[in-house]
Amino acid sequence: MHFKPLLPLSDALEQLLENAAPRVGVSDVPLGESLGRILAADQYALIDVPPADNSAMDGYALRSADAGRSLPISERVAAGDSAPSLGPDSIARIFTGGEIPVGADAVVMQEDVSKKGNLIELPQCIDADQHIRVRGQDCRAGDLLLSRGRGIRPQDMGLLASQGIAQIPVLNKLKVALLSTGNELREPGSGPLPPGAIYNSNRPMLLGLLTALGCDVVDLGIVRDTAEATRDALSRASTSADLILSSGGVSVGEADHVRDSVSALGEIALWRIAIKPGKPFAYGRVGSTPFIGVPGNPSSAFVTFVMLARPYIRSLQGRNDIAPKLMPARADFTVSNAGSRQEFLRVTTYLKAGEIWARPYANQSSGVLSSVSASDALAVVPLGELIESGQVIQLMPLDSLLY
Repeated sequence: MHFKPLLPLSDALEQLLENAAPRVGVSDVPLGESLGRILAADQYALIDVPPADNSAMDGYALRSADAGRSLPISERVAAGDSAPSLGPDSIARIFTGGEIPVGADAVVMQEDVSKKGNLIELPQCIDADQHIRVRGQDCRAGDLLLSRGRGIRPQDMGLLASQGIAQIPVLNKLKVALLSTGNELREPGSGPLPPGAIYNSNRPMLLGLLTALGCDVVDLGIVRDTAEATRDALSRASTSADLILSSGGVSVGEADHVRDSVSALGEIALWRIAIKPGKPFAYGRVGSTPFIGVPGNPSSAFVTFVMLARPYIRSLQGRNDIAPKLMPARADFTVSNAGSRQEFLRVTTYLKAGEIWARPYANQSSGVLSSVSASDALAVVPLGELIESGQVIQLMPLDSLLY
């Protein structure tokens, strides 16, 4: 069988993203239920925050020109009180968050004054505006707060709440049909393994990855290794989801029916990528429903998911942050033979002399899932490059690839 040359990873990713138009509608949800949802519209500030000048400290509000004087307390201002007017030749006792009295232009911390009865002896030097949080310091009415396509985080929920926003428009969750192929697969909890069988580790791993991305998963279980069963499962998946994701069955074995079945029901647009682990990655469509097939080997399934399926899914979801995050580190390993595929080593990071170093897991086989579980980053080994110990390389922290 003659194969075309392996497609470089960058070319494969470019083609994937070119075909990744958002496939979801819009709904309004309460702010308290918006965590992880994707904004469907830009969000703007409705009011100034804070809405008035207020104190950043417990202390005394005063006129900075009164520095060095001893003055009586004429007012008391707590958070939530309306701002009074500061009387002449006096100061106001104020607490953190209290509005600055009309006429005052500074706050002195309570630790920086001396108190004698009702008289407060002020420091010799007081700067105008010191310890004052000015109106609009956080945001001004009309400011862009959050852009369309952003995944809502807890701090974003707080920011929107500071504007009095109680409901926001979000993109509907992407529905993904998940299926596993292989007669050898058994589900955990199904009893002791018969000869030749293995437990299905890809299904819960991929289910977790999809759930972490905020997808709704239609779990179609294990599909037997027959052309008829494979076509039937793919046909059902195409009518029940926005995207089909399968593991296994996209290589060239006689029992690998997924690729041929997808071709028969639609098309295979991408196949065999220059990525290690994970060469037999497939992309296409079943009818009009996009299809992604990751390899059956679990480390290959994980790496191809986070490097190819994840950015594609985030694009289908309408997200505006697609690219993975990179960080520099020093290699605690060597690569002495230039590879024909871009490789992603599963590594553990540690700190030495103030720098981050990356040590690879001992066994980098595509079937060794413990290499992913024990690691905290993927080290990028560019196609055709050698790496010396101590060389600066690029890492992708695993936690940043899961959401």
